[in-house]
Amino acid sequence: MSYRLGVDVGGTFTDLLLFNEADGQFWRHKTPSTPHDSSVGILTGVEAICETAGVSPSDVDVLLHGTTVATNAVLEGKGARVGLIVTEGYRQMMQIARSFVPGGLAGWIVWPKPEPMAALEDTFEIKGRMNAQGGELRPIDEANIRAQLEKLKARNVEAITVSLMNAYLNGAHERAVGDLIEEVLPGVPYSLSHEVLPEMQEYERTLTTVANAAVRPVVGRYVRNLRENLVKSGMNARLSLLRSDGGLMSSQKSEEHPVNLLMSGPAGGVTGAIWVGKNAGIKNILTLDVGGTSTDVALIENLEARRVRTTEVGHLSVRASALDVKTVGAGGGSIAYVPELTGALRVGPESAGAVPGPVAYGKGGTQPTVTDANVVLGYLPESLLGGTFELDREGAKKAVQTIADALGIDLYAAARGIIDIVNENMFGALRMISVQQGYDPRDFAAMGFGGAGPLHINSVARLMGSWPAISPVSPGVLCALGDATTRMRTEAARSFSKLASQTSQEEIDKILFEMADETRKELMEEAVKAEDITVAFEVDVRYSGQAFEVPMEVTPEELKEKGISWLTDRFDEEHRRLFTFNMDSEHEIVNLRAVALGPVPDLAAAKLPVGNGDPSDAKIRDHELWMDGKMVPAVIYDRSKLKAQDKIPGPAIIVEMDSTTLVEGDCEAVVDPVGNILITPKE
Repeated sequence: MSYRLGVDVGGTFTDLLLFNEADGQFWRHKTPSTPHDSSVGILTGVEAICETAGVSPSDVDVLLHGTTVATNAVLEGKGARVGLIVTEGYRQMMQIARSFVPGGLAGWIVWPKPEPMAALEDTFEIKGRMNAQGGELRPIDEANIRAQLEKLKARNVEAITVSLMNAYLNGAHERAVGDLIEEVLPGVPYSLSHEVLPEMQEYERTLTTVANAAVRPVVGRYVRNLRENLVKSGMNARLSLLRSDGGLMSSQKSEEHPVNLLMSGPAGGVTGAIWVGKNAGIKNILTLDVGGTSTDVALIENLEARRVRTTEVGHLSVRASALDVKTVGAGGGSIAYVPELTGALRVGPESAGAVPGPVAYGKGGTQPTVTDANVVLGYLPESLLGGTFELDREGAKKAVQTIADALGIDLYAAARGIIDIVNENMFGALRMISVQQGYDPRDFAAMGFGGAGPLHINSVARLMGSWPAISPVSPGVLCALGDATTRMRTEAARSFSKLASQTSQEEIDKILFEMADETRKELMEEAVKAEDITVAFEVDVRYSGQAFEVPMEVTPEELKEKGISWLTDRFDEEHRRLFTFNMDSEHEIVNLRAVALGPVPDLAAAKLPVGNGDPSDAKIRDHELWMDGKMVPAVIYDRSKLKAQDKIPGPAIIVEMDSTTLVEGDCEAVVDPVGNILITPKE
């Protein structure tokens, strides 16, 4: 039998999910994360989950890993010191940047401009220049390059970026600089812009390549250390990492292009939701991934997640494909407070985190949080993680009472107010990726996962009008499930930059097929069979004069049959859906892209035994919770004992090892054939 192991490292817990490819059986495990060295927590979890499943680590064929190592390096400013080599006359490129300033009116007054990841004193110019057609305008000077590299060497840089004008059309000069770097600064990793992002717009190309260089030493050390430790533990599994766009890349490739890992963490939950939707027969899904500090949301249409061409982490915005995930500061640890100035209840974005955590955790927390409100209202029973984690309900009541006193209202009304506000915050995030993108949320189901997602999904689905509300199998470790059930992916891009009226379909086909061969070769080098590779194509289109473009999926067959006008008509439709208007300007084809995909893992979900609709065998005990302005009777169920077709009338609480699902009073839940809980309003 073959096994796939998904591993997702979070700030508090490392989640693992071991999947038997033969019969769909899986095992899950949570172990405390080890921030000083994530591989320690991973290895601890690997040993525990293999022991539970009765297999040896050597039986695991593939280890799929979602990581926040690159993300944290950027957010915490712990990336490498980057030296930057640019064309003569462009030394201040990173400091000039773009004119966009966040914050609305007068934002430029209060917005501190972030420091570039490559400092001005570590930036050096070299002679030589390519023209706008990719021809050599002025040759490079080897002695000049050596002199600049010696200066970088004296500054003790830890990584180097080479980004020269028009290198996206001809990378010969950058390659020559790279050869000299290997000679003058042996062992120092370097990134060439025409390899990282072969697209026009020199600032975006340079910024993306600098970010790649900055996180390259950090990610490289982490990946090599993890790989070595896994081998020592007896595991010879192929290690792949989850890309920001939801695909997989080999661990070796991730060391060279870590900029593609910046949104690796949130991508796991979205890919897991796609697998759940496929097995549940639900194609359109709004995802709600609720953690301790934040909530990530995404939109899935026809079992495909929306992708964007920009990855944003903190103030950093780089040109790299990523799933369209939005984040809001609302989670189980979000702190509730009443500012003296307004006297109005606020929740988040500040979080109690894992330490000290919510008051109910009994680890020294003193400020009321969303988790404490859920405990007070009875939505969270007194014990979690299968009874191994006891909650302090009295402590939670005392903390939430401070909010009630500040507002002059009842304890339970204050607790429900906290929940209502955090639900509204989640609702706002979901509107950003649905209504504001031209989608009607009533055409989608809502899926809640993460530790706290199933607690809130019923209320949020009501706000969105998105039914059913889904609590998937293993919601607390769905990111690890996503890591285990996705496929290899790589892409190549070329700038084109021609008006559609001056473009022939043959020109586009020639470049697309060249890139298709290039990406196929990459996947074949990563042990993917040629017959298992499929290639998709994208064309970035905009109105001439616009500063942004919209990616359109195409096939060469469609282009040949319907022509360029079909492509521009599709762009007009998409532009109107996104922005409610079209322009009379000519269409411009900006970039072409080929995306090579490995085979979709044929991992079927295990079927549950079929019940008679009565969930009584799964009942743990009767319970009381606060809903609709009063305490009402409810029932607590053990999810592991529910059967397919069981119907659970609300109000009810369904507990499991890694999460808790709340079914509200005017709703009912049904268990589908593979164990997902589908919540809908009562008829």
